[in-house]
Amino acid sequence: MKTNLTSTSITFMLLMIFACTTQPQTPVTEEAAPLAGQSAVKDDESRKNIVQTAVGSPDHKTLVAALKAAEYVDALSNAGPFTVFAPTDEAFGKLPAGTVENLIKPENKLQLQDILEYHVYVGVIRESMVQDKMNLNQVNGKNVSLTKSDGRLQVNGANITGTVETSNGIIYVIDKVLLPE
Repeated sequence: MKTNLTSTSITFMLLMIFACTTQPQTPVTEEAAPLAGQSAVKDDESRKNIVQTAVGSPDHKTLVAALKAAEYVDALSNAGPFTVFAPTDEAFGKLPAGTVENLIKPENKLQLQDILEYHVYVGVIRESMVQDKMNLNQVNGKNVSLTKSDGRLQVNGANITGTVETSNGIIYVIDKVLLPE
């Protein structure tokens, strides 16, 4: 009986060795597996995330360009959840001439990141949760103030003109760019 167990063990080991050596092996190289962030994931069936929603919006081209320049596309494509106050192109147009063009320069990346972080809260704040004079601590460590009056919401005096639920949070469309003090 001891001989039979040994022969079974040897047969099993030979089968395992054969199975492992006959499988085609594909070497992993940098060309074969380029590194990409969450934004590279392709999914046409699930609800869109914050970045995908902004990219699909005709009113948020400047915001998308700023996210790319700040290298925040992957961060806002992650699971979240996030609450994002998203200025429209018209809101960016209210800034002094040349401001946006200056901010997207590589040497101003940290300043751009600070401004964009001021528009993002980690967590989801739904409209029904908002209380008048509610403060939120944003990603950059500074607070914004939400106000609710006569059914209208504002953040730091900017009107919230729309709300969009996404797979990784909520977007509040705003009519003004929030600038940290």
